[in-house]
Formats: sequence, C-alpha cells, structure tokens
Amino acid sequence: MNSRYTYTLLTLIIALYFVPAQAQTKKPAKKATVKTATKKPAAKPAPKKAAPKPVTKKAADSKSLGDAAAKTVADTTKKGGGNNPNASANGGSLSEEIVVTTAYKPVLADAVKIRRNPDLEDKVSFKAPLTYAPLDKRQEQNSEIRQLDPMKRPAEQDSVLTNNYAKVGFGNLKTIYGEGYFANGRDEALQFGGFIKHLSQSGSLQKQTQSRDDVGVFGKSIIGDNNISGRINYNRLGTYFYGYNGDAPDNSFVPTKQHFNTISGEVELAKNYKDVENDFTYAVKLKGYAFSNAYHARENNVVISGFLNQTVKQFYAGLSASLDLATQKDSLYSLGNNIARINPYIKFQGTNYKIDAGVNIVKEFGDFGKFYIFPAAKLEVQVVPKYVRLFVEAKGDVNRSSLHDFAMINPFLGQNLNIKNSVDQLDIAAGLKGTLAPGLSFKASVYRNSIKNMPLMVSNFNAEGNKFTVIYDDGKARVNGFNGELDFKATDNFNIFGRVEIKDYQMASEKEPWNLPKFLLTAGTSIHIDSKLTVTGSLLIRGATNDRLMLLVPSTSASTTPVYNQVKQPINGFGDLSGSVEYKINRKFSVFAQANNILSSSYQNWLYYPNYGFNIFGGVGYAF
Repeated sequence: MNSRYTYTLLTLIIALYFVPAQAQTKKPAKKATVKTATKKPAAKPAPKKAAPKPVTKKAADSKSLGDAAAKTVADTTKKGGGNNPNASANGGSLSEEIVVTTAYKPVLADAVKIRRNPDLEDKVSFKAPLTYAPLDKRQEQNSEIRQLDPMKRPAEQDSVLTNNYAKVGFGNLKTIYGEGYFANGRDEALQFGGFIKHLSQSGSLQKQTQSRDDVGVFGKSIIGDNNISGRINYNRLGTYFYGYNGDAPDNSFVPTKQHFNTISGEVELAKNYKDVENDFTYAVKLKGYAFSNAYHARENNVVISGFLNQTVKQFYAGLSASLDLATQKDSLYSLGNNIARINPYIKFQGTNYKIDAGVNIVKEFGDFGKFYIFPAAKLEVQVVPKYVRLFVEAKGDVNRSSLHDFAMINPFLGQNLNIKNSVDQLDIAAGLKGTLAPGLSFKASVYRNSIKNMPLMVSNFNAEGNKFTVIYDDGKARVNGFNGELDFKATDNFNIFGRVEIKDYQMASEKEPWNLPKFLLTAGTSIHIDSKLTVTGSLLIRGATNDRLMLLVPSTSASTTPVYNQVKQPINGFGDLSGSVEYKINRKFSVFAQANNILSSSYQNWLYYPNYGFNIFGGVGYAF
C-alpha cells in the first residue's frame, strides 16, 4: 500500500518537472518524437542535478545580440538518440535532457523600429451636407438612334467668289497686254462665262510686229442624268513677212502683211458619271471651225464624234466613231478631204493590270480614197505596287493635213500649199510611269514610229521671196525617240515640272528632217511664296535644225529652164528663259510683271526670221 503511494508521488513529481522545461523549448519543424511510455517497473531515479543559475547577457549592439541569440538556440536543448552517448545507458527510456539557460525576450534593432507617437486628439472628419434636387421628368424608353439636325456653316470670307477679272499691262517693244474674264458665279446646274485677250509687240526690224486676239464664250448645264457643254471662240493672228537675208540686203524690200482668222465652236452631250457596278455610258460631240488668211486660203471643218460603252464589273466593251469632214481651198485648188473612223474595243481592268484591245478602221473619201486598219492596243502592268506601272502601246492613224494647223506652227507660209495626208502606219511605245516619292511623279518611254508622207516645212525664197512651203517625205520614214516627263509638287505652294524629247530621224527620200529639232526641253515652275506673292518661270531649250535652200545655178546654155542646187542651211539651237511675278494688294487689286527672253539671246525659229529680244511688261489686275 505504501509502495503504491510512493509510485504515484514520483510520477507526479516527474510530470511537474518536465512541463516547465517543455514550455521554454522551441521545437524544431520535423524531429523524432520522444517516447516516454515504460511498462516495466521504473528503476530508482537518478539523483537530480542542481540547475545552473540563469545567465543574462546584455547586447551592446544588434550584431552581438544576433550572435547571442544564435548561441542560445544552439545550447538550449541537447537531444538524445544517435548523437547522445547516454541513450544506450538509459535502456531506451526517456532520455532527453533540457537545460534552460535564459528566458525568451524579443529585441528589435533601432533601424526597424517605427518611431511614431499616437495622436491622442479626438478629431471628427468634416462631412458636407448633402442636398438633393430630383428632376420631375419622365424617362424616355425610345432606344432608336435619332438623326442629327445639320447645322448651317457660316460663309467664310474667302469662299465669296469674284466672278470677273481684268488685267492691263504695258512694256518695252511697244507691248500692249490685256485680258478679261467673266462668269455667272456659283450655280449647281448652270455655268457660263467668257474671256477676251490681246497681246501685241513690235521688234527692231522693219514691220517685225505681231498681234494676237482671242474672244470666247462657254457654258455647261446639267440636265437630269446628262450634261451639255459648249463654247464659241474667235482667234485672230496678225503678222508681216519681215524676214530677209542679212548677208544680201535688198533696199527695195517691203514686208507684206498676213493675218489668220479662225471661228470655232463645239457642243457636247454626255452622260453623268455614276459609281455603279454595271453602267452604260455614252457621249456625242459636234465641233468645227472656219479658217481663212489674208489671201485666198480657206478651210472649213466639221467633226462629229461619239462613243458607247458598257461596263460589266471589270470588263468594258464599247465603240467609238468619228466623221471628219473638211474642205480646203486656195487660188489653185479646191479639195474635199474627209475621213471616217470606227474603233471597236474591249478593256479589262484589275488592281494590278489594265488591258485595252481594239482596232482603228479608217476610210478616206473625197479627193482621197484609201482604206486602213490599224491596231489600237495598250497594256499596263503594276510592277511596284502603288508606285510604278509598265505600259506598252501599239497604234496607228491617218493625220489629215490642215491649213489651219500648218499656219499655227509657221505663220510665214506661202500660198497654195501641197495637201497630202500623212499616215502613222505603226507607232510602238513602251515605258514606265508612276510615283517615285510623295509628290514626285514621272513618265519615261521609248518609241518607234513608222510614218508615210511625213510633212516638212522648208524655205521657198526663190519662188515667193521670203515665204515657206510644205513638202512631204515620200515613202516610209522612221522616227526613234525618247520622251521623259517629271513633275514634283512638294506642296500646294510649290510645283516644278519638265519634259524632254530626243528624236532620231531616218528619212525615206529627203536628206534631212528639215526644221525639225532632234532635242527639245521644256520646263516650268510655280511658287506661291505666301497668300499674296506668286512667282512663275519657264525654260525652253531647242536643239539645232537645218533648213533647205534652193540656190539658182548659173546657166551656161541657152536653156531658159532654171536649175537649182539644194543646200543645207544650219540654224543654231537656243535657250529661252521667262518668268513672271504677281502680288495681291487686297482681294480686288493686284500688280504683275512678266519678262520674256531674259537671257536676251538672239535666235530664230525659222530661217531669216529672228525672234524678239528681251521683253518686259507689267500692269495691274482687278477682280470684281
């Protein structure tokens, strides 16, 4: 009985001994559990060891404090088991001995302490009083999108058009210049207006004068799906035959007068363009002119032309035709020179290509009666998307010889010109066109033309004094050449452009392409410095040409028939630079000045007919 109480008392003492030690020991994450259960009678407990006194260390700084804490963790517990030599001596019973060296006391370094004192004042945040104003409005349930009402834009000052304009100027070489325009103003259905121009000059030679007058009216109206337009013009060109050979002056030389009058007009009816997938378009035009000179030359011309075109997606099919009726009269002849043309065609157009295929059927009637069939084909392929296109073209046509066209090229022609139509038997061209950079466009092509009966203008001084005539290169001549065009428009205020032509002639019967240059360069620019000041310029460079002189060979026999020897007379090339400037004083008044032949070069387009020298004139303009 006494031994049972003795065991119970020993068990209680042991439990009270281990509970405080476990409370001071930090258990590792994963350690083997201590087995305390023993079913055998417990042996007499080992005598207790006196616990050492707690050791207290004061850290001088955070580093010594950390070292002390690490040492404390290492010395706090000594576990039994494999590493404890007393494990086998205890016979597998409870063998873990815990020595408490100090109490846990957390310590924070000064660097991690939050030095903030609490605010003991009792503050109440301000809350603004809320006020409510409910709207007495019924919510609409209409979810449809309402159409916006357009607002009328106020008229801008610059949009107010000035429909009429007039300019008057004077300068050296007895220059008188004037022009005027008028129009009806802004109208969506009807536009009409007119113009008048005059320019006259006099050079240093006897009767070296020239005057040009133009008067015209025009109009256009939209009627339903069609539009109708028309114009009537009158042109007069006056000059003198002032040319003579300076190496052999003639004191009895008196220049004779020449003038050309042309009344022309045209009217056209066309269907308005519609951006639809399959559209049928048509147009018909009637035009003509009446031409006369100071002598007996007369020419009347009427041309009726039109086309029909049906579009089906990317496919076009159509027919164009024209009827060219002309009568040509002079003191020695009266001719009927008429040409009828029919041109059926088909076209295919896609994003990267465009194909035109057709034929040009031409029939001459009147005093000429030949029949021709020419190709009319063109191919365009895009080689660099959106930039460069390659094109190839083959075509042919009959060119009607015209007294009016000859006179506009050379106003010093004589009378009773020879009339013979030239034929472009086959014109082949290939080249590139497109855009090299923003605002920079170009076109370059090489060509080979086969021309039958090419017209040439040569001097006819022996027969008519100081006049020219027209001859023809009988046979088939060939013209090989290159055309290049360049246009650079950096902005709306700056534009520069140019064109060059280089030709090589292979004549059929004539020795030279008389009075036809092999090189021609034209260029120009337009610069708007600001809204008031505008500057323009132009440049012309023409290569050398040759004219044909017929010199009388002295006769050694009694024959009265004159004998002439053909001589080539060279004409030097030249360059002509011109420019103009205009300044707008206000919306109504402006001043201008123009200079021609700035280089003051002495040149001539036609043999013994020198051009005017340096010329400058200026004046004032008025818009109303």
